[in-house]
Amino acid sequence: MSFNPGIDQSIMEEVLRLQAFRYELRPNGQQERNLRRFAGSRRFVFNKALALQKERYERGEKKLGYAALCKKLTGWRNGDETPWLADAPVHPLQQSLKDLERAYANFFQGRAAFPRFKKKGRNESFRYPDPLQFRLEQDNNRILLPKLGWVRYRNSRNVEGKPKNVTVSLSADRWFISIQTEREVATPVHPSTSEVGIDVGIVNFATLSDGGTVAPVNAMAKHRDCLAHYQRIMARRRKFSKNWNKAKARVQSVQREIADTRRDFLHKISTTISQNHAVVYVEDLQVKNMSASAAGTIEKPGRNVAAKSGLNRAILDQGWGEFRRQLEYKLEWRGGQLITVSPQYTSQTCPNCGTVCAESRKTQAVFRCVRCGYGSHADIVGAINILRAGQARRACQASGALMPPATGTHQGEALCASR
Repeated sequence: MSFNPGIDQSIMEEVLRLQAFRYELRPNGQQERNLRRFAGSRRFVFNKALALQKERYERGEKKLGYAALCKKLTGWRNGDETPWLADAPVHPLQQSLKDLERAYANFFQGRAAFPRFKKKGRNESFRYPDPLQFRLEQDNNRILLPKLGWVRYRNSRNVEGKPKNVTVSLSADRWFISIQTEREVATPVHPSTSEVGIDVGIVNFATLSDGGTVAPVNAMAKHRDCLAHYQRIMARRRKFSKNWNKAKARVQSVQREIADTRRDFLHKISTTISQNHAVVYVEDLQVKNMSASAAGTIEKPGRNVAAKSGLNRAILDQGWGEFRRQLEYKLEWRGGQLITVSPQYTSQTCPNCGTVCAESRKTQAVFRCVRCGYGSHADIVGAINILRAGQARRACQASGALMPPATGTHQGEALCASR
């Protein structure tokens, strides 16, 4: 993994890198209206195709493929019921049918839930999948899109590589464009040989096995009162009135600030870690399960619902999943590697003697081994155990051996059970 200055970089093999560049669009009034119409048309086609597939399933008929759905789309565009679909560019509508086909494939292969109907105002977007359908002029800060014309954008950085497709999306009443590019780069070799384990948390966003800590940004917690204030104002307004739209704009402004703050924090932290460490080990956390509601049912109501709700908000405010995603691709770009390990017993295992016992961690912050007396901050102990478990997994992967337990020993479990 180390960088060798004696190697001629010009003769190194090249790899293909896909990268997206995101910019804020600056459409005029007519273009913005068309953007909303195109996004609505794309959503309508997806929902209509999904309803058609469900009807065929209920009648016991075979699901239509992508080619058959495209024929249906042609009929919808040329028919009397939905002639306005012809006003939208056809390629984004066809792309929505591909998205539906992919959603079905993910469902049948157990990777996702059954496809759901798309709701207005949520994840509004459409995509031009062919580079021949758009033209980019970086020097003039504009891009040519079908049936929209030249649209200006905030050119914050240069696009690197050959543009392959373009995705237009709406976020908090602002339109953005994401340009995916493709380019050849030299096979990356990470300049560092360092390995580190990371334990994520709420009090400390990240604790590294070398003792370093990263304080959380808590973007939602800092803006929670302000957001609740504007949400109350919005709730008192008549829906879809002018004052309701004004209150909604304020709510979206606060939500945009929360998202931008969290995204900026995660990018800075993930960039720093990926630059300083060649191999990073993290826990394979199931955030969705960890933040599940504790309300229960009427027959079996949950316990400590208010406390669990606060914990859920704190967990979701951290953005652990996005942090892991950013770490993974940034390490890959630099020639590093991200390895996940099971979170089982990482906070209960003594890194000195290997004893596994829940009593060793009597408080959230302090770890004191019941067998050897080893003591340290509990998050640092967890990060060390993650590092060792990850190194063991990496060694087993390299040798082809079976995967060992994440951490701990049976001897320690027996000791804990006898106490």
